Amino acid sequence: MNNENTPLSGQATPEQIEAWKVLHGEIFAITVEDKIGYLKKVDRKTLSFASSIGTKDPMKFNEIILTNCWLGGDDELKTNDDYFLAVSGTLSQLIVVKEAELVKL
Repeated sequence: MNNENTPLSGQATPEQIEAWKVLHGEIFAITVEDKIGYLKKVDRKTLSFASSIGTKDPMKFNEIILTNCWLGGDDELKTNDDYFLAVSGTLSQLIVVKEAELVKL
């Protein structure tokens, strides 16, 4: 458990977070135990590539999404299998789909 006064491993400064927001719009923080990583939303090109590879290797799908959306944080979230598997369970939340309505005219 993280005490509020203890920074997480990989924690970015508020200034860095604001800089990422300027560059990428929405950003997300993902924490596992005492580690934190920062991610941007998935773009169409990354999702397309990950989906094409993911049909043969579903774990590779997660690796591609994580690698291409990674902004910073504790690299152990990407390299340690225990942390990677924990992170993998949340990556689908980076894929934000708006609702559309189709009306026949």
